[in-house]
Order: sequence, then C-alpha cells, then structure tokens
Amino acid sequence: MTLNRTDETLLPKKDGNINRQQDKATPTGLGKILRKLWQLRLGVIGGLVIIGLVVVAVFTPYLAPGDPYEQTPKNRLAPPAWVEGGSIENLLGTDHVGRDLLTRIMYGTRISLFVGISAVVLEVFMGVLLGLLAGYYGGKIDSVISFLVNVMLGFPFILLAMSLVAVLGASLQNIIIALGLTGWPVFTRVIRIETMRLRESEFVLAAKTQGFKTIRILVIHILPNILPTLTVLASVEVARAIILESLLSFLGLGIQPPTPSWGLLLAEGRNYMFMAWWLATFPGAAIFLAALGINLLGDALRDLTDPHLRKS
Repeated sequence: MTLNRTDETLLPKKDGNINRQQDKATPTGLGKILRKLWQLRLGVIGGLVIIGLVVVAVFTPYLAPGDPYEQTPKNRLAPPAWVEGGSIENLLGTDHVGRDLLTRIMYGTRISLFVGISAVVLEVFMGVLLGLLAGYYGGKIDSVISFLVNVMLGFPFILLAMSLVAVLGASLQNIIIALGLTGWPVFTRVIRIETMRLRESEFVLAAKTQGFKTIRILVIHILPNILPTLTVLASVEVARAIILESLLSFLGLGIQPPTPSWGLLLAEGRNYMFMAWWLATFPGAAIFLAALGINLLGDALRDLTDPHLRKS
C-alpha cells in the first residue's frame, strides 16, 4: 500500500539532550572574548605592560616618590629597601649623588616612550609614502627610491644615528629626527614589496577600470591590506627606537645630564657595577620590559588584524 503522506510516527525524534549539549558547546559572546584573550594571553600581558608604562609616563609627577633632581649626598649609593641598609623611602636605592633611583626611572619612562613613538611616527610617514609610490608606480620612481633605500641600509643604523646627532647636536628633538631618518628605509622596503603584490590583485584592477584616482586606490584599497604588516613592523621599530635612544644616551650623544633617561642612568651606573649593582640593573630591566611588552603587543595586534591568522 502506498502512503500519501509521511507518517511522522515513523520518523526519528530529535533528542533534546543532544540539542542542549550542542547549545552548551556553542560559546557565548563572553566565552568567545575569554577564549580570544586566552589565545592572545602573551599579547594581553604585553598590553598591560605598555598601559602601565603609559600611566607612569603621564602621571609621573603625581606617582613619583620624590624629585628626580634632588641630591642628598649623605644618602648616596643607598641600597634598595629589601637589602640590608636600605630604606622604604628609597625603594630602589639612590645613585652616586643621592638621587632617588625609582623617581629617575619613572621620569625616564616619559622620555623613552616619547622618543620611541615620535621617531616611529616619522619613520612611518616617510617609509609608507615612499614604499607606496615605489611599489605602485614601479619604473624610474621605483629605481630611484630603491637606490636611496640601499644607500641608507648600507650604513649601520647606530653609526648613522650617532653621526646625525653629532652634527645636529645632542637634544631630544635631534634624537627623534636622527632615529626617524635612519629607520624609514625598513618601512619603505617592506611596504614596497606588499604594494607590488597588491597592485595586481583583482580588487585593485577593478578599481582602476572604474576610473578611481591613484590616491584613492592607495589609501582605500592598498593601505588597509598592509596594516597588519605595518602594525607589527611599527611595534618592533618602537622597541628599537627606545633601545637606540638608550644607547645614544649611554654613549653621551643622547639626553644630557641631569635629565633622567634610561640610557643615561645605565651610563651613570656602569662605574658602580660591583659596589652598587642596582644603578644599572633597574634601568636595564626597564628597557627590557618596555621592549618585550611592545613586541608582545605587536604580535597580538597582527593576529587580530590579519584575516589569515585570525582564529575563530
């Protein structure tokens, strides 16, 4: 006998328990956020470190325990508070003229972050502009820009920065200019390669056929697609700029005393390495912590912005 309609009693019934288990397995909005934070836990740690440094840099006058320039010769080379002979008033000890080391490190955070970010902003402006032009147009423009990049990369970064500072003079503004002028070729080379790859993409060719202007194609279609690479590179360059500024100050070509700078604090502590280890240890730890936090945050931003690396 042929059935004209489906007998619903013969169909398998849905198991409510299975559905409830599937609902439980599907992560909620909060669950997705927590899972993403766990996947990027190192980036979260780096972000917290950078936030802490920014807070210290902005609110240093209110957070610092003392005056970075106040000298107390009677209390010179006092050890940290947890070492025998130390005092809670000078948590990280004092330097060779009795200035509070923690206060000077906190004020040095301002200089290091300002120099690092400002120098990279200059590098990004020059490097991205030249990289987009070289990669998109090619030909003679590409040849001239590539030649300039090769000439700049032929000099050691630190030697070129030292030469520029020596010519311009040791000041905060000149250090930023020197670091910016020595760092842009790295951005130009990377952005040029990415632009050459993207200019043959279908969406760029489609934009050309619709008659879009070059500036619109570069800004709207190409630049957003190189932001993940630019983000990671910029984070690395911020850390490099902080280290280079510290190196220049350590060599006497950067921030001049008595202005507190991490590199200058290292230079002042090198003569007391065996009798006052904290003078060089804590500024060095601050440089390491800042560079590590920036690099971890840059890797996390790359994972968040790059669709090929983004995890569900």
